[in-house]
Formats: sequence, C-alpha cells, structure tokens
Amino acid sequence: MVDQPLVINPTSATRHESGVRQLRIALAHDWLCGVRGGEHVLERIAALVAREHECAGLYVMFDNGGPIGPAVDACRKVVAGIGRWPWSDQLRRWLLPLYPRAVGELSGELAREHARRPIDLVISTSSAAIKGLRAPEGVPHLCYCHSPARYIWGQDARYRGGLRGAGLSAVKRWYREWDRRTSENVTRFLANSRHTQQEIRRCFWRESEVVHPPVRQMFSDAPLRGASDGPWLVVSALEPYKRVELAIDAAMQAGHELVVVGDGSQRRVLETRSGGRVKFLGRVSDERLREVYAQASLLLFPQVEDFGIVAVEAQASGLPVVARRAGGAIDIIVDGATGALFDEDSVESLLAGVERCPRACADACRENAGRFSEQRFDAEMRAQIASVRPAIR
Repeated sequence: MVDQPLVINPTSATRHESGVRQLRIALAHDWLCGVRGGEHVLERIAALVAREHECAGLYVMFDNGGPIGPAVDACRKVVAGIGRWPWSDQLRRWLLPLYPRAVGELSGELAREHARRPIDLVISTSSAAIKGLRAPEGVPHLCYCHSPARYIWGQDARYRGGLRGAGLSAVKRWYREWDRRTSENVTRFLANSRHTQQEIRRCFWRESEVVHPPVRQMFSDAPLRGASDGPWLVVSALEPYKRVELAIDAAMQAGHELVVVGDGSQRRVLETRSGGRVKFLGRVSDERLREVYAQASLLLFPQVEDFGIVAVEAQASGLPVVARRAGGAIDIIVDGATGALFDEDSVESLLAGVERCPRACADACRENAGRFSEQRFDAEMRAQIASVRPAIR
C-alpha cells in the first residue's frame, strides 16, 4: 500500500484560543491494564490532545479500571465487549483469537460516534491489534506503533511450550494474515525506533516515520548519582523475551550485587534461578525508582527491545547502560560514552560489555537523554497532527 496524503473534514472542528483550528481526535490503545512504556506515551499524547484539541473518546479492547494518568483517566472510554467479561483483563493474552472481533466492534462504535458528530483524526498507539481499527470514511488514522505483535511476528520462539505456545502456533498464520491486511487501515505509521521501523516494513510492508518516545521529566530532574560502586540494576517486566536470566547469570558469575525491579510471569522461576543471591523489589513507585537509579552503578539491558524507555530513564538519571547491540538500544546508547553495547546473547558477551562500560559519565548520560525530552516529543507529535490540518485563513 502506498501512503496517501492526509486530508481531514474541514467542517467539524472549532478554533483553539490561539486561533488555530481545533481537531476532534479519537484515541485508541490495545488495553488499559497497567502502566508501562506504552501507557506513558499514550498519556503524553492524550495530554497534548486535551490541551490543544478535543478528545472524542479512547477506544480500547480491555480496561481494568485502574489509573493510568490524568489525561487518559479523563477520557471517555469505549471498551470492546470481550473487555467487559469477568476477569478478561487478566485473561486477555489467552483471548488473542478474539482480538479481530474486538477491533471490528470498536470500529463500529467509532463509526457511530462519527455519525453523531464528525471526527477529524484517529490516533492509535499499538503493540498488539488496535492498529487494525478502521477509521470512518475520509478520516485519517495515525498509528504510533510500539511493535507489531512480538509473540506473532518476532519473538514467538520465547513463548513456545505449554497451552499458550500451542495456541499461538494454531492461530499464528491466520492472525498474521489479518494483521497484515488490516495494516491498510492505517494512513500513516509512526515508529518508536529504527528497529520498529524495520519491523513495520517487514511485517506490514509499510513505511513509517520515527518519533522516539519521551522520557518523563521527573528522571531528568533527579539529582545526579554520585557513587560508582553500587549494585547492578535491571528494571523490567519479568517475561521470557526480557532475558532477565542472562543478567542474573552474569551478576552471579561476576560475584556482583544485582537488584531487579519489576514483576511478571517469570518472577518465581528467576528467584529460584538466583538462589537468593539477587534482590527482587517487585513493582515500585516512580519516586522509589528514582532512588534505585541513583544507588546503582549501571543498568543491564540484555533484551532486544522495540525501544526501551527504561534505558532512557537510566541515562536521564546519569546511569550508564550495558545493552544488547540490537533493537531500540542502538538509538539510545552512545557506545563507549554513555554505556556499552554487547553483541552476543551470552553471559560472556554481556560481561565484556560491563568491562568496557564507562563509569564517570553521569553528565554525558543526562545530556544524551535530552534527545528524548517530553518537549521534543510534543513538538514532533504536534507536527504530525498539523500535517493533517488543512490551511486556515
């Protein structure tokens, strides 16, 4: 599919106090079932829309009702039918075969809202299925893509075994066909990294523009860390593709203290693997996370990540990062200046990266993180939105 110019309905928007015409923008997200990097991006986009335009609702497959952020929480939520089933938020990963049905239902809800009062633009933020949302006729759809569904397209080997693995194997081919076909519902893709840009090209046969996610200002405002002899740190969901076991094995082999922040399906396995020699903090508040960054000597980032906002948070906190030379880390880390990149998926390669990692580089790390500021993100998203606005006299 060739990307088409974006044109919006000039009759439905009002004027912002600045004199610039407001747009009526519908937002869409896969699910609201916790706060991770994707939800922080959604919150920033929702805040921009609330300040400068009008939100026509937030369309999601699942919503557990928990808080996300002030802007997202203020949106009118439209939830697919399967998202209203008991325990559906917890079982959502088992319901993947029903995602197309849920997205189709939300497309119908969007069309009805458009008929009630015209919508100018749809902005989705997607890492699973919501990019397949069909905008009303003549309404452009910008998709901020964190990743094509990794358990279908990229890292399905990490999910083999057991009932879930068998289920993925059974639906993968069919789901890929649906996923690629409905990528045509997107007018323009925005990728969170060059790695994701390549994945969008590989999976959907579409081009995209890179708009890196923002690091929250609270990390850039934290006092720079002073000690260089603190523990190594991992901040991650404890899921198979995150490769936390590689960091654990490396720390135990080196005899260095390791702290792990985060939770997930692999926590019990990882705790057993560490034999009590690794400190697991579970999920922590943002304020506590700032303290943990300040107390660590470096962040280990062993996975191939689509972007990796945790690495940017660490850099903003003055913390060097040892990361796999793949995925979004290549966009973030300045090898030899703000951290080190390692090449192989092995303990030996990771430890070689630790040896090469600079230590007294807090100022360089924070300066590097400035490339991912909230202000820069707002400006880039504002420009993307402006590209769909017709000239106003």
